[in-house]
Amino acid sequence: MRTCVGCRRRDVQAAVLRVVATTAPTGPEPGWRVQPDPGRRLPGRGAYVHPTPDCVHRAIQRMAFGRALRQEGRPDTTALEEWVARRA
Repeated sequence: MRTCVGCRRRDVQAAVLRVVATTAPTGPEPGWRVQPDPGRRLPGRGAYVHPTPDCVHRAIQRMAFGRALRQEGRPDTTALEEWVARRA
């Protein structure tokens, strides 16, 4: 069982998407981004979110990714939002 950082509901591992923190490319605001890890193979601490736009937006509003992934600042969530939108 895993807990979604968006809605805080527990669900089986197959029903949630693992995400990890990766270094964002250099630019005007270098920092970190939330990278979807559907294969559950990327290194590093992971967090889980239901792959729905609703849960992803709740997690962003609650600033849950920073706490769950133990990172400071606001992440770039573009890659995650695009991944979820393609599958919705």
